[in-house]
Amino acid sequence: MDALTLARVQFAVTAGFHYLFPPISIGLGWLLVIAEWFAWKRQDAAYEAVGKLFGKLFAVTFAVGVATGIVMEFQFGTNWSAYSRFVGDVFGAPLAAEGLFAFFLESTFLGVYLWGRGRVSRRLHWFSALMVAVGATLSALWIIIANSWQQTPAGYVVRNGRAELTDFWAAALNPSTLPRYAHTVIAALVVGAFIMAGVSAWHLLRDPRAPFARKALKLAVAWGLVVSCLEAMPSGHLHAQQVARTQPEKFAAIEGLYTSQSGAPLVLFAVPFSDPPTLRAKVEIPGLLSWMAFGDASAHVQGIDQFAPENRPPLWLTFVSFHNMVALGGWFIALMAWAAWQLYRGKLFEDRRTLRLLLWSMPLPLAACELGWVAAEVGRQPWIVYGLLRTGQAHSPAVSAAEIAFSLGLFGLVYLGLFALWLTLMIRKARIAPAVDVEPAARAAA
Repeated sequence: MDALTLARVQFAVTAGFHYLFPPISIGLGWLLVIAEWFAWKRQDAAYEAVGKLFGKLFAVTFAVGVATGIVMEFQFGTNWSAYSRFVGDVFGAPLAAEGLFAFFLESTFLGVYLWGRGRVSRRLHWFSALMVAVGATLSALWIIIANSWQQTPAGYVVRNGRAELTDFWAAALNPSTLPRYAHTVIAALVVGAFIMAGVSAWHLLRDPRAPFARKALKLAVAWGLVVSCLEAMPSGHLHAQQVARTQPEKFAAIEGLYTSQSGAPLVLFAVPFSDPPTLRAKVEIPGLLSWMAFGDASAHVQGIDQFAPENRPPLWLTFVSFHNMVALGGWFIALMAWAAWQLYRGKLFEDRRTLRLLLWSMPLPLAACELGWVAAEVGRQPWIVYGLLRTGQAHSPAVSAAEIAFSLGLFGLVYLGLFALWLTLMIRKARIAPAVDVEPAARAAA
């Protein structure tokens, strides 16, 4: 492989690995806020046990997420120097804000949350959990602002071969920021719900009467059903409409629309081929894509044939990643709806088949997040900054293929070890049932 290809592979590996951890932090963070609220206001020992268990899982994930995120920023200067010079003036503000306003907020209050239980007031302990969740969510906002600017740049002018910031708010609130941020954060909430549901299901399979697991599963299923539905509608729908208007070639690629047409069909299933762009074994609904994209079943939608071959994104990968993400989203809604129905009927805690499904489905929302990231980033190609800078022009010419290959192999080994350590710690801590204080009412609420 040449240096450019290796640099792209390395960034995909490091970014994809890092992206396993922020969704867990955000998703579990907000569930901990709810559980700790119930523990405080209701003096509920079972919910306090939920906080103890999942707080440990949050802490382990947070630590690994911080370590893997640092590597990505160093890569901008080593492997992507031309890109760094081009976007440095624009990216400096959001990346600095992420560190100053989000990371320090999250890390400071995480210490209070983890080690303050029983040492600070219940009010302050709950507030620390809230600030940790807010910090994690704000961190995602600044990263999404930076990444969204690459997708739909705004508030800039190009001078002397560099993009210079002219309007911070126009750049921050570019056309894709809010739809992408909402879709990303809600996806993280789905991740948290499935992790809490899966861990709770594991404990209930061994002890159907475990009080903390019953409370955790009840919370996870109710929360998971709501956020799984919101992820599809309106979040996913609005984001797709934004892509259709601002990045039509990406929209055509992810939807498999290879010929421009009015009354464009929505492809439910197909086998894509790139040369020439064709779909085989199609299952589609006529007119639905036009209606979903523009609110009119007869609206004209641009296909891949409207764009020069050199400006088309990779067709197979964008189509497959997007459609598998959507299929998983449908599974999340169906499974949580069934679990909620069983909960309503009073049968969920003894329904071993549903509990096993929840357990086995635990990693699937993370897979959906990765697939969504692939669809978004590969769908932007061949541009690293849409319409302004091509990926082939952005890498570091002074870094050789051999140097990148060496660092890629080294990072691969480190990440394999780090992932094994993280997974071992998560399983070990998740398997230990927390002790439930049988006399929570004896402690006065602060």
